[in-house]
Amino acid sequence: MSTTDPKLKIARSKNLAPGLTLSSLLRNESGIDTVVALFKAHLDRHAASNSPINLDDFFTYTTFDIVGESIFSKQFGFLREARDIGGSIRNSFYQNAYVAVVGFYPWFHGLIANPWMTASGLLPFGHIVDTAMGAVKDREANPDARFDVLSHWFRALAEHPDRMSLFDVHSAATNAVAAGSDTVATGLQSFVYHMIRHPHAWAKAREEIDAAGLPDAEVIAYGDAQNLTYLQACIKEALRVFSPAPMTLPRVAPAGGLSIGDRVIPEGTIVSVCPWVIHASTEFWGPDAKEFKPERWLSGDAARLEKYYMPFGLGYASCPGQNLARIQLSKILATLVRDYDFEQVDRNADWKYHTFFVVAPYGWPVRVTKRSRA
Repeated sequence: MSTTDPKLKIARSKNLAPGLTLSSLLRNESGIDTVVALFKAHLDRHAASNSPINLDDFFTYTTFDIVGESIFSKQFGFLREARDIGGSIRNSFYQNAYVAVVGFYPWFHGLIANPWMTASGLLPFGHIVDTAMGAVKDREANPDARFDVLSHWFRALAEHPDRMSLFDVHSAATNAVAAGSDTVATGLQSFVYHMIRHPHAWAKAREEIDAAGLPDAEVIAYGDAQNLTYLQACIKEALRVFSPAPMTLPRVAPAGGLSIGDRVIPEGTIVSVCPWVIHASTEFWGPDAKEFKPERWLSGDAARLEKYYMPFGLGYASCPGQNLARIQLSKILATLVRDYDFEQVDRNADWKYHTFFVVAPYGWPVRVTKRSRA
C-alpha cells in the first residue's frame, strides 16, 4: 500500500492477490469459526459472572488470532491465554505511531530502524513476528499442508520465482498481520459502541437475523451474514463515522501533473486524502454527516454515497486484505447481535482513543448478557 508507482503496485498485487480473494479465504471459514467460538466462550464467562469486559482487548485478541489462522493456519494464542503475550499488541500500537511518522518523514526510518534498536528491545514485537516467521519457515518444506493464504503465496513463488522472492512471502505475512488485526478490531468496536447508543438499530438488526431463518450454527456463516441488508448497513455506517485508519496514504501526481476541478497540481506533488475528513463532509453526506444513521445506506441515494466511502481506501492503493476484514466484521457482528446484549458500565462516558496510523479506542468497559435462544 505504500507503493506510489501504480504499475509497480499492480505487479506486486498479481503475486499476492490470489491468496486474498473472497473464495480462497472462505475455504478456511471453519478455522475462523473456531476462533470466534473461543471469543464467545469468554463472553459467556463474563455474562455468567456479570463482570465487565474490555472489548478493546478481546476484539484485538480475536482479530489477531483470526488473521493468524487465515494467513498461515496458526493462531497467536491471545484468546487462549486471554492476555497480550509478551506485550506484542501494546507495542503494535507504538508501531502504528512509528508508521504514521515515517510515512511522511522516511529519513527517520534510517535513523531508528536498525538491528541495535530491535535487539535492545525498544521495538519489541517479538511474539507476533516470531509466530509469523516460524509459521512461514515450517511451511517452506511443505507449502501445501494447509489451504490458507500462505499456500497461495508459496505456489506463486514456485511458479514465478522471477517475480517473487522468499523475502516477499515473509514480508507479506508479517504485513498482513500488522495491517489486518488492529483495523478490524477498531471496526468491531465502532459497531458495538454506536449500536448500543442506538438501541433501536440493535433491535432492528436482531429482528432481521431472527426472521432470516438461518441455520442454528454457533457462528453465523459469511454467506448468510452478507444477505442481512440492515446489518450490513449498520456495519458500513460504523466504518464511516469512525474509520479505523485515519492516516492519509500519500500518492504522487503523475508526469504532466493533474487537474482537480479548477485546481492544477504539478507533477511530483505528494497528495493524499483523509478518510475522516471525507466521511464527515456535509457536502457529500448532508447536514447529518456526523450522525450514526444506517438508513442512509438503504435510501435511493446509496449508490451516490459509495463514491465517498473509503474505509479501505480507493483505487490501486486500496487495502489488499479488505475481503478478510469484511468476513470478520460480518460473521462476528451478526453472531454478537443474535446472541448477546451489551451495556456500557458508565453509560454517560464517551470512549477514548489514540490516533496513529490506525485509531485505537479504549476505556469503555461493558457488561454482557447472553440471550436465550430457546
